[in-house]
Amino acid sequence: MTRTPEPGDGADGPPRGLPSRGVDALGTVHRPAGDEARIVSLVPSITELLCDLGLSERLVGRTTFCVHPREKMADIPRVGGTKTPKLERMRGLRPTHVIVNIDENDRETVEEIARFVPHVIVTHPLSPCDNLDLYRLMGHVFGAEAAAERLCRAFSDALHRLRERAAGLEPLRVLYLIWRRPWMTISRSTYISRVLELVGWQSVGGSEIRYPEIALGPELAREIDLLLLSSEPYPFKSRHVEEVRAELGPGPAVELIDAEMVSWYGSRAIAGLDYLHDYAPRVSALALRAAGRQG
Repeated sequence: MTRTPEPGDGADGPPRGLPSRGVDALGTVHRPAGDEARIVSLVPSITELLCDLGLSERLVGRTTFCVHPREKMADIPRVGGTKTPKLERMRGLRPTHVIVNIDENDRETVEEIARFVPHVIVTHPLSPCDNLDLYRLMGHVFGAEAAAERLCRAFSDALHRLRERAAGLEPLRVLYLIWRRPWMTISRSTYISRVLELVGWQSVGGSEIRYPEIALGPELAREIDLLLLSSEPYPFKSRHVEEVRAELGPGPAVELIDAEMVSWYGSRAIAGLDYLHDYAPRVSALALRAAGRQG
C-alpha cells in the first residue's frame, strides 16, 4: 500500500494525480490566502522563490540558511535553523502560513508548528519538473499566478536548452558526495540524483536510504566514472579533491560542484539548468579522458 509522506520521514513523494494548484505534497488543499498573509519559510530555496514571485513583503520569518536573495534577507527576521527553529520566536511573528519540506524539516517540529499556525504548506519536489507544480502552488496560494507562469516558461525554456546540449553526452556513473567523516552520498530517489540524470549522469553508491554512508576505496573507484564533491551541506573545497583521490586510488575524475545549482529547487532551479548546460560537457570530457575513453 502506498504510504502518504510525512514531514521528516523521507517517504517517496507526493500523491500523484492531484491538481497542482493549491495542493501540497500531503494532498492538503490550500485556498488563496489574500493580502493579509504572513509567511514564515523554513525552506531556503522556497524563501528565494517567494521573493522572485514578488512576495518578499509578506515574509515575516526565515531560517538562518535562507540567504538568497541577499539584498532582501537582512530585513526578514530569522527563526533558527531548518531542523531547530525557535518556535516561541516564530509564534511571536504571528504567521498565517508556514512553508516546510519533507526532507529538510523534522516531522515532530512541523506538528508542533501546526498547533499554532493555521496553514502549514508541505513541499517535497522529487524531480526537476516538480518545480512547475511548486511555482503554481505558491502562486495560487499567495496571489502570484502571473509571476508563477513566467517562472514556468523560463524553467521550460532552460530545460529544453539543457536537453538539447545533453543529447550529445555519453552516460556516466557518478558518485555525488554530500558529507565527510563519514562519507555520505545520495540515493537515486533524491531530487539531486534526478537533476543529474538530465545530463545522463547515473548516481552510484546509493541505497534505499536516501542519504547513505559509503566507503571510498579502489573497489568503488572501478564502479564510477566521476566523483562530485558538493559545496553543501559539507563545504568541500579544492583541498579535499586530493584527499578523495588518495582514498580512491587511480581512476575516476574528481570535481567540485556548486550544490545550490543541483539541489535547490524553486526559482534557483532555472539557473541550475543553465549551470549544468555549461558544466556538464566540460566535466564529462574530463571524466572520459580520465577513464581513457577519449582524448
